[in-house]
Amino acid sequence: MTGEHPVAAGQASDRRRSRVVVLGAGDLGAQLVGAVRQLGAEVVAVDGQAGAPGHAVADAHAVARLTDPDELTALIGDLAPDVLMVATESVAVEALVAAESAGVQVVPNARSARLGLDREALRRLAADELGLPTVPFWFAGSAEELAAIAEHAGYPLVVKPVIAVPGEGSSVLLRPEDVEPAWQRAVSERFTENRVLAETVVDIDFELTLLTLRSADALLHFCEPIGHRPVDGYAGGGVLEVWQPQQMSQAAVDAARSIAARIVNAFGGRGVFGVELLVRGDEVYFADLSVRPGDSGLVTLRSQRLDEFELHARVALGLPVDTIMISPGAAEVVYGSAPPGGAVHEVDRALAAALRVPESDVRVFAEHPGAPPHQRLGVALATAPDVLAARDRVRQMSTALRRLWRP
Repeated sequence: MTGEHPVAAGQASDRRRSRVVVLGAGDLGAQLVGAVRQLGAEVVAVDGQAGAPGHAVADAHAVARLTDPDELTALIGDLAPDVLMVATESVAVEALVAAESAGVQVVPNARSARLGLDREALRRLAADELGLPTVPFWFAGSAEELAAIAEHAGYPLVVKPVIAVPGEGSSVLLRPEDVEPAWQRAVSERFTENRVLAETVVDIDFELTLLTLRSADALLHFCEPIGHRPVDGYAGGGVLEVWQPQQMSQAAVDAARSIAARIVNAFGGRGVFGVELLVRGDEVYFADLSVRPGDSGLVTLRSQRLDEFELHARVALGLPVDTIMISPGAAEVVYGSAPPGGAVHEVDRALAAALRVPESDVRVFAEHPGAPPHQRLGVALATAPDVLAARDRVRQMSTALRRLWRP
């Protein structure tokens, strides 16, 4: 064990509060810890690094190798949680299965945690078993196989790791010389797997995330669709622009909800699922799925009555939810290889200029151990009477914050 257990294994019947263990205490994990705590639960934040952001927010914390099945199983047994919430992709699924077998409520569930990372299993489920519309796709186990697929399918192609979170290790093939670099990028990411997904690039109008809540009684709730677009290749340092609601036809909304309902129900469990979709006119294609609150949903910190973390916490604890959007909103999530810099007066000046924009807000993420090379630096948020005005306000904020955020 890399850290002492801060909470002794107690008798569940003696507790005055539900004990929730959150696995993963990074930037988003810390938001989730806060949302659970404000509902009265006792929260233990567990991370692989000491000093993770969620450690400072939780009632107690522990440090453990989350990818080590034996270590994680032992820790969960010692902490004896009522609810176990997964807020990271780096987790030993075997430990989650063992916890479920012991009667612990795992959120979303062990199966979802596994499927949410395995693009091959996910795509087979979506396309082959459920018959959901997807763009043409293939899988390759070597650079040679990828080259053969490209020759057969033609260019351009999008290449993604089979085991990874959305946006990680992706490349676009435009010519044969791109094959080898794309292969190396896809298999050298944190989730090394010598297999990749290749997709045809289709002409679409926009991409969106449909946050879909599944409760303990299998009821589904949908948030207003969230549009998003990368700026300057955000996965490697840059900006992810998001806005809510994404304008689309009623036919496309109905198709999006139908796809989301089918894939989320196939996963099972409870929680917030981020269903990634491609839209062209009234046609909607399934693209990907995340099984926990993610970066696209950060816009809900200002656009909805309950943000994605509060919704996830409520569903996990079996509490009522609503997905009311109180205002159109927009956000820009900034990524980079260094934390915010500059002297104190420069930081204050940049923040003051950004926050002079009407209906604006800023979240700055501190540097912390274990952060990825291209980490979140912060997020600018704004609301407005309509989406176009909200997006314009966020762009004004980003201009002011350039001295603070150096992606």
